[in-house]
Amino acid sequence: MDRIDAMRLFTRVVEQRSFTQAAQDLNLPRSTVTDAIKQLEARLQVRLLQRTTRHVSPTLDGEAYYQRCLSILADIEEAEMAFAGAKPRGLLRIEVHGTLARHFLLPDLPDFLAQYPDIELYMSEGDRLVDALREGIDCVVRVGKPRDSDMVARRLGELEEVTCAAPAYLQRFGTPQSLDDLRHHRMVGFRSSATGALMPLAFTVAGQAQPITLPATVSVSAAESLVAAARAGLGIIQVPRYHLRGDLADGSLLPLLPDWPSPPMPVSLLYPRNRQLSPRVRVFLDWFSRVFAERNR
Repeated sequence: MDRIDAMRLFTRVVEQRSFTQAAQDLNLPRSTVTDAIKQLEARLQVRLLQRTTRHVSPTLDGEAYYQRCLSILADIEEAEMAFAGAKPRGLLRIEVHGTLARHFLLPDLPDFLAQYPDIELYMSEGDRLVDALREGIDCVVRVGKPRDSDMVARRLGELEEVTCAAPAYLQRFGTPQSLDDLRHHRMVGFRSSATGALMPLAFTVAGQAQPITLPATVSVSAAESLVAAARAGLGIIQVPRYHLRGDLADGSLLPLLPDWPSPPMPVSLLYPRNRQLSPRVRVFLDWFSRVFAERNR
């Protein structure tokens, strides 16, 4: 195995935290992966990985070598692309909230893969805080203000938020006509899977966001469950308008308090600050930026 192949193998072991999974990804015997890492450590005369029966993680030297490998492999990929009209290739790992992916990303994804047939996309769903460097994630799509200073954020746009409730709920509790009326109401609570905190409703008052937390008999941690609970008459919710177009059109949910709109939610693409962008990541960032702008009109 030459040095470049050894680098590719090493980075896959670090990202998968597993010799077995890396071997499966690269269609190699596990023994080949193990021997290659041993030879790499012997040549460098440094221990790169900490191994236990259940876990593999890079040492401090291994983390530094991993970062250098990423940079070198990206340079090689870009250099090869400069000849014969080569296109980006390889595995692209992204993380995006499932609802956002189904509305903005997946419908146009066949066009992206047709344009770049040698890119293999792995998409994980969630809104947790990921350690992109350690988990091998190339980029993350996030709704809300980015909080991770180790990530570079590319702003995609904003999502319009809607305050709404089901007719059955409004028949029981009345339709609020002002923010003061909300003291007689309750919300379906939404708990961040990243922090576990119950997120308040937010309204624009004199140009400023005013948070209001209502009693919540039911709280959830998934957008689909939040909307389903609202349809069942369990409380008031605030979610992006794109997620409710069908419900608002057929009257399953009714918009509330239009004079105090919820502040729009920013959407960003984030990628590791200290990782050189590979060509496949760069073309995905440019493509999804265009797709989001078109679908968010």
